[in-house]
Amino acid sequence: MDVNTTTDLILIGALAVVWLTAGLLADTLPVARTARELRRRARLLSTVVGAGAGLFVAVLVMTGLFPGDTSAPAAALFPAVPALFVLTMTARRLGQIRRGAGAFATAPLAPAPPALRAAAAHPLVAVPLQVTGLAALLGVPIAADLVEVPGADFAGIAIGIVGVAALSLVLRHAIRHSRLNLAVLAPIGRMRHAPVLRTERYTPLPEETPTDRAIGAGAVDLAA
Repeated sequence: MDVNTTTDLILIGALAVVWLTAGLLADTLPVARTARELRRRARLLSTVVGAGAGLFVAVLVMTGLFPGDTSAPAAALFPAVPALFVLTMTARRLGQIRRGAGAFATAPLAPAPPALRAAAAHPLVAVPLQVTGLAALLGVPIAADLVEVPGADFAGIAIGIVGVAALSLVLRHAIRHSRLNLAVLAPIGRMRHAPVLRTERYTPLPEETPTDRAIGAGAVDLAA
């Protein structure tokens, strides 16, 4: 194993570890108990995502510094596509979750709001991160020169594996997101179906006019 292969393995291995860690952290966001815990996890996840993006840059820099053949760029190409989706879509949602949880800074032990937990369980949060980790893991055999690239067979198998995994992850997170959405909509439904208490309106009696008093006095005289 030459120096370039060792460097490629270190870079792509680190890339896989960081993005797999990000996927695991994203899976724990909706189960946060308090707003402070949710904010802390969202911050940590954003930091890991930033480290994963920095590793893509490191791959380009290191392969430029070491002359000779290298497989790192080809190995990093698989996770680069879902990673772009993470940086454009998932990162924005993470920022919204952090700001939403930060609104409870004065009450750090307050329970995590159901709306924030549902937002954290959205498929666009966890799925791109987990697909990126899986794609980075498939790049390890390329970095180790166990698979030659371009290779039509391996590319087809890798795309098939990532596609099936992505579909199953979308279904899993969509079900969890829908279940948490029910917790958000349940109080609204209870308010709509709550019984309405009807109260009788009080109508004040009309004031007695001089005419009414005269009629009343006449009736008394007749009775006498």
